[in-house]
Amino acid sequence: MIISAGADHGGFELKDKLVGFLREKGFKVIDNGTNSPDSVDYPDYAKAVAHDILEKRADFGLLVCGSGIGISIAANRFKGIRAALVTNSDHARLSREHNNANVIALGGRFTSFEDAAKWLEIFLSTPFEGGRHERRIAKLDE
Repeated sequence: MIISAGADHGGFELKDKLVGFLREKGFKVIDNGTNSPDSVDYPDYAKAVAHDILEKRADFGLLVCGSGIGISIAANRFKGIRAALVTNSDHARLSREHNNANVIALGGRFTSFEDAAKWLEIFLSTPFEGGRHERRIAKLDE
């Protein structure tokens, strides 16, 4: 499984830790940056991750900005991307089961590494239920 990761200056520290965590677990990771506290624009990183998924270079995406809000909004501008702002274990599970999310978004200023790693593992290991949810997902891209 290949994960595309990106973050702005508000999320780069958490993103860097999660990239290391994923690599230790055996995942291949495309790290799109940023890797410093220098101010950058989150839409650029959401775009890079979205393109990796849409062009089939990655299976899932990981995005982190200060709150997780802006970067998830930016990612969801791309048809075929379903970025979920995750703030607890239930969100991680349900975003996959019911929404077939392909990007997890986290708030670097509000999320501990321990929580983020747990939620990321849940997100990546939870399958989409399909069934009644497929109809709803299809409507998102109409």
